[in-house]
Amino acid sequence: MSAALLNLLSHLPLFQSVSPQQLASLLGSVSERRLAKGECLFRRGDPANCFYGVAYGQVKLAIPSPQGAEKVVEIIGPRQSLGEAVMFLGKPFPVTAEALEDSLLLRIDRDAVDRLLAEDPSFARRMLAGLSVRLHSLLRDVETYSLRSSAQRVIGYLLQHAGEDGAADAALSIELPTAKQVIASRLNLTPETLSRVFAELSRAGLIEVQGRTIAVASLRRLREFEP
Repeated sequence: MSAALLNLLSHLPLFQSVSPQQLASLLGSVSERRLAKGECLFRRGDPANCFYGVAYGQVKLAIPSPQGAEKVVEIIGPRQSLGEAVMFLGKPFPVTAEALEDSLLLRIDRDAVDRLLAEDPSFARRMLAGLSVRLHSLLRDVETYSLRSSAQRVIGYLLQHAGEDGAADAALSIELPTAKQVIASRLNLTPETLSRVFAELSRAGLIEVQGRTIAVASLRRLREFEP
């Protein structure tokens, strides 16, 4: 189990530049948390004295509104982490985290990270490198979901989930990882707008939508489509 834990920890953004010896010193402070679909991991305003890495499953980070609606900020999948930045700030969680499917998470206590920071200054430098990678990814998301048109956001999302085949000029099927309503919120769209974009792409002969399965006729044509 220790080898599996080390492998997972080494792929988390915060620890990608950290040595195996430093990671091994954290193992005693790592615990498992299993969530059923729909179960809440933490709520907005809860104290942030740890962060989590996802072993399998998906976790939705969202900001709830008093009216009962929510804005999905991020969807965290396997080998991704959540809560690390706010943990270092010493502030409560600014979002609510809920499992979109049965999930296994690893909890890493703040005290263990703080102890390693105090004992080994090189750990701080390596950890900052990992945080910088995460920051770059978040900035890219801001550009993608705020500055682009609705169709461009949806096309970008589909291409992102095309996987390794995304570089080829080929037809393939993409399985949406979660409900369309959640995806729409993540893309800063209404569900109606997402449906309208899917319909536009379907009329153009670029995709066919069957539930969560999106059949793409040609990745090249999808990339080159001008809405």
